[in-house]
Amino acid sequence: MADGSHTPHRLPTTLTPAQEVVVVELCKTLLLPLDDLLAVTREFLHPDVSRSGLNRCLQRHGVSNLNTLRPQETADKPKHKPFKAYTPGFFYVDVKSLPQMPDENQRTYLFVAIDRATRWVYVEILKDKAAASANGFLKRLIAKAPFTITKLLTDNGKEFTDRFCATGEHHPTGAHAFDRVCAQHAIEHRLIKPRRPQTNEGSDKY
Repeated sequence: MADGSHTPHRLPTTLTPAQEVVVVELCKTLLLPLDDLLAVTREFLHPDVSRSGLNRCLQRHGVSNLNTLRPQETADKPKHKPFKAYTPGFFYVDVKSLPQMPDENQRTYLFVAIDRATRWVYVEILKDKAAASANGFLKRLIAKAPFTITKLLTDNGKEFTDRFCATGEHHPTGAHAFDRVCAQHAIEHRLIKPRRPQTNEGSDKY
């Protein structure tokens, strides 16, 4: 007689498939170490997720190694300041389209904001990425942020700006809902260059 193995045949996870999709997108967008990503996941997705469970999720989806996710530097590419070189209040804001799950009747969108200096993160999952949704996200971000937001860096999507239109490039009118909220709170709204979506392209602005 001998004791049988106590090793579980199937390691459980507390994350649902939909939550795992969000975690993977957060990992690729924020490029946070495991412990920092764990804090974000517990605050916005699942308060009881374990560190080992989160790590297994990242490994299953092939995103556990941050070095493979970061853009590769080239010899002629100018160096940009690291996050710690910035004063708190400079946020990068992005939106990602999430895959539609079998139990959902429509696709959802992940809105993410991260402060460059402190890496404080704010996350919401919204039903669309219209300008009204981006506008609402920004208002709630301003209300939740623990310090004053002075600058925002976004891409050139129509949810964030009216700089680009179907007939070509033009200057922002200032009438876009996102820009109006920025103006009301004295926030400088910067735009990254087209086809340059890296999160730390702080100097690549218009």
